[in-house]
Amino acid sequence: MAGRFVPEPTRTTVRGGHTPVPLTPDAPIDLGLTLGPLRRGPADPTFRVTPDGSVWRASRTPDGPGTLRVAVRDGEVAAEAWGAGATWLLDRLPALLGAEDDPTAFVPRHKLILATHRRRPGLRLTRTGLVLESLIPTVLEQKVTATEAYAAWRLLVRKYGEPAPGPAPDGMYAMPDARTWTQIPSWEWHRANVDGKRSATIVRAARVAARLEEAAHMDPPAARERLELIPGIGPWTSAETIQRSNGAPDEVTTGDLHLPGIVGWALAGDRTTDDEAMLTLLAPYAGQRHRAARLVLLSGRVPPRRAPRMTPGDIAHL
Repeated sequence: MAGRFVPEPTRTTVRGGHTPVPLTPDAPIDLGLTLGPLRRGPADPTFRVTPDGSVWRASRTPDGPGTLRVAVRDGEVAAEAWGAGATWLLDRLPALLGAEDDPTAFVPRHKLILATHRRRPGLRLTRTGLVLESLIPTVLEQKVTATEAYAAWRLLVRKYGEPAPGPAPDGMYAMPDARTWTQIPSWEWHRANVDGKRSATIVRAARVAARLEEAAHMDPPAARERLELIPGIGPWTSAETIQRSNGAPDEVTTGDLHLPGIVGWALAGDRTTDDEAMLTLLAPYAGQRHRAARLVLLSGRVPPRRAPRMTPGDIAHL
């Protein structure tokens, strides 16, 4: 199966308290395309790309905070990790880089998607194995502009998270643990421009974090069903979360303000496409609808803008 990795344990060494791990993928990997969906804005304190092309991530794992550095050199993936979560992160590195994804299962059925698929051979669908890490920033993105959501994530992680372990770039933080999310005062949510509905959803989710994290090991439909038991988590939020935590190739996002129109314009020349029509257009990609939608977005073919953009709000002045 394409996307499998072959570890080379004989080359693994321990040096300075961290473990370099070389992996040899059997197909190209584009770190930017594969890990890009995990980045919440250009100043995300949990994600950094350094000038040498390395991707740094600070995560809150079941074992504690950890920092992961990943780079691709001459077709080989090299990774290092630090902190209490280092071993957990390295053990799950192949899945993070798409080892459990099977790009060969995808058959392009539109010229646009075929052309994009050929131009993006390094696209893999990541699987982090961490639900809350994707769920919380997704809830922050509900019904607000990306700029507002990114700013809230940045402020809350920097204030209540902890500095990324190891020699991470300056300003990197691991997000708060579940208990800390439940203890953020109401005025701090207000200061981060997060309304009561979104903050209450995050608190409810954090209170049952252990049950939600189990969803990372479930089939995507069942995982989404578990998330949607939490008031405030609907199909849009569950899909956006499970796409990242479970590497779900078929969990297409519905309820999005822009995606149906983009897919409709790209595949049928119809900018008025709604969710139902979008799912009809993506039906030939059953089992791979999320990948198809990703390729549509990567094609760059978007309808000309007519409607005004969503206006940022500021609850601090309400």
